[in-house]
Amino acid sequence: MQVSASIFKAYDIRGVVPATLDEGVAEALGLAFGTVARQQGETTVAVGRDGRLSGPSLAGALMRGLVAAGIEVIDVGMVTTPMLYFAASTLCRSGIQVTGSHNPKDYNGFKMVLGGRAIYGDDIQALRQLIESEGGVKATGGSVRQVSVAADYQARIVGDVKLSRPMKVVVDCGNGVAGAYAPALFRALGCEVIELFSDVDGDFPNHHPDPSKPENLQDVIRTLASTDAEIGMAFDGDGDRLGIVTKDGQNIFPDRQMILFAQDVLSRVPGGDIIFDVKCSQRLAPAIEAAGGKAHIYKTGHSLIKARMKELNSPLGGEMSGHIFFKERWFGFDDGTYAGARLLEILSRHPDANAVLNGLPTSHSTPELNVACAEGEPHAVVKKLVELAAFDAPAKVSTIDGVRVDWPDGFGLVRASNTTPVLVLRFEGHTPEALHRIEAAMLDLLKKGKPDAVVGASAH
Repeated sequence: MQVSASIFKAYDIRGVVPATLDEGVAEALGLAFGTVARQQGETTVAVGRDGRLSGPSLAGALMRGLVAAGIEVIDVGMVTTPMLYFAASTLCRSGIQVTGSHNPKDYNGFKMVLGGRAIYGDDIQALRQLIESEGGVKATGGSVRQVSVAADYQARIVGDVKLSRPMKVVVDCGNGVAGAYAPALFRALGCEVIELFSDVDGDFPNHHPDPSKPENLQDVIRTLASTDAEIGMAFDGDGDRLGIVTKDGQNIFPDRQMILFAQDVLSRVPGGDIIFDVKCSQRLAPAIEAAGGKAHIYKTGHSLIKARMKELNSPLGGEMSGHIFFKERWFGFDDGTYAGARLLEILSRHPDANAVLNGLPTSHSTPELNVACAEGEPHAVVKKLVELAAFDAPAKVSTIDGVRVDWPDGFGLVRASNTTPVLVLRFEGHTPEALHRIEAAMLDLLKKGKPDAVVGASAH
C-alpha cells in the first residue's frame, strides 16, 4: 500500500485530509496497530477523537481496521486526548486518539498508546512498514462497544483537587474539544467560569486553538481586563496543553508554571526527580533544586519526556510547549485540564493569585523562533553546528537535543524539530544586554552552519 512517508512523525502520525491522510490510511493503521497489539498480548484498544470535521469518518475507519485485527475496541467518542489517555489507563492499556492537535483545520492524525506507553520513533516507523507491506494480520473476535469516560474522568479530578477558596476564571477553549468538558469540570471544582468559544467547531471560527501563540490569547486578555475574573486559561485543540494569563495580561509560560508545580509536588515527594526539556528557562533547575528536588534537562517531545519519567520514576515533567505531566496523584500523561486544576489548587491558597504568578523568577527571553528548512535538512544542519560549537569558558555546551549553550547569565538553543522541517531557536538572558549578546553569538554559529538561515516566528 502506498502511503505518504511525511505523515509518520517522531511522536505521532499527522497529515492533511484527504491529500495525505484518508479513511484508507486510517483503516490500514487500525489493522497494523491491532496486529502489533495482539503480538504484545493486548486485546483491547480505546479509540477517541477530537472535534475536527474529519474525525468521525477517520475514527470509524480506524475502528474497522482494529476490529479486522481481532481487537475489542472501546469507542469513547469525542473526547480530549488526555481523556483518551485516561481510558487507556483505567479501562485498558492501549489507545488511539484521532487528533490534529493544534495544526490547521484541514489536518488530522493519531496519537497512540500501546501497553501503557506512548509509542514514538522506531515504533511509528515499524507501523509504517507494516502498512506499506500490507503485513497486518486479520483475526476473528473483534468488536466495538461505546463507553463514556466523562463522568469518571471528572469525578477522579474533583476527588483529587481541592480549592482553598472559590475562584473566578476565564476559560478559552478556542472551539477545540476541551470546550465540551473543561468549563464544567472547573465549575465542579467550585469555580465561577466565564466561557470563551466552548462550542466545539472544527472550523475554528474565532481564533486558532494554540495557546503557545500570543495572538491566540488576546480574547482572554480582553475578558480579564473587562471583568472581575482572577486568571485566564486557554487550551489547545485536543486539550493536552494549557496557556495561563494573569489579570494584567501576562502570559505565564509553561517553564515558569513548572516552578510552581515543582515546589508543590516536592513538598510531598522530597528529593523527587523533575524532568523538563531543553527549551526551558535557566531559572527552572535552580528553583527545583532549591525546593529539594533533582533537576533533569532532557530532549523535547511528549513521548520522550514520558519515557524518561518512567525510567527515573519521576513525579513531574514538563515542556516549554505546554505539555505538563503529573505522575504524583495522577497517571503521568500530559493533560491541560488537570494541569489547570492543579494550578488553581495552588493559587487558591493565596489571597492574590496574580501576585504569586508575577512573583515567579523571570528572565528576558525570545518566544520560540523557527528557521524554515528543506525536508530532511534540520538534522543535518544541527549535526554541523555540534561540530562547530566552540565557546570559551564559562559557556557550557550541551548536545542532548541540538546545541544548547549555557552562560552564567542566560542560554541559547538551536535544535531540529521532529515534527516539521524547521530549526527551533530560543534565547534567554538575565538582562536585556545578556539576551542581545547570547542571541548574536548563537545566530553567528547558525550562519556558519546554514548561511541562508532566515529567522521567523514559530509556527509551532
